[in-house]
Amino acid sequence: MTARSDDKSAASDASDAERQPQGTRSRILDVAERLVQVRGFNGFSYADIATELGVTKASLHYHFPTKASLGEALVARYAERFARALEGIDARVAPASAKLAAYAKLYADVLREGRMCLCGMLAAEHETLSTPIREAVVSFLDDNEAWLEGVLVQGREDGSLHFGRSPEDTARSVISGLEGAMLVARSYGDVERFERGSTQLLAGLTGAGEAA
Repeated sequence: MTARSDDKSAASDASDAERQPQGTRSRILDVAERLVQVRGFNGFSYADIATELGVTKASLHYHFPTKASLGEALVARYAERFARALEGIDARVAPASAKLAAYAKLYADVLREGRMCLCGMLAAEHETLSTPIREAVVSFLDDNEAWLEGVLVQGREDGSLHFGRSPEDTARSVISGLEGAMLVARSYGDVERFERGSTQLLAGLTGAGEAA
């Protein structure tokens, strides 16, 4: 094939991508998100996504020129969706202890689908990721810690939560505990194992564990 015919082929693929429905970008993200949550970021290729969606790899590159750009978009969308979930908890749940339980349920719901936390999976591959993806993962964790700190402060002030360390350190322990519990539960294929572990973790903040 000549260089001119190669150029024509590339132009044709780009044109096809431009004519695809706007939902194609979302579909790509949906498939890629699931693959990351199940296999890890390094466990899939553009070919895997293209095959599942029935599109060309050129179509994927039209929307996401590099896998790194795809990864950045994945974290941004996941973080936005998670932030909306936290806003929903704030809007419908009043007691601090109930907010913590609702937060843990977000993790359990993901695990129940046979997936892991997207950013938890990416954190496990930290050294192999581009700097923007690493920074986005850290930002996601920071935002979650900040939200948890607010809940912990609320609980300490109204007397519903009890912890000896600072809200910041306690928030970090909660996230680390939940992410770790997900990994162990996934190894056993046992969501209930996660739920028991998370319940015990949070009981240590409400005093329920001591009462038991």
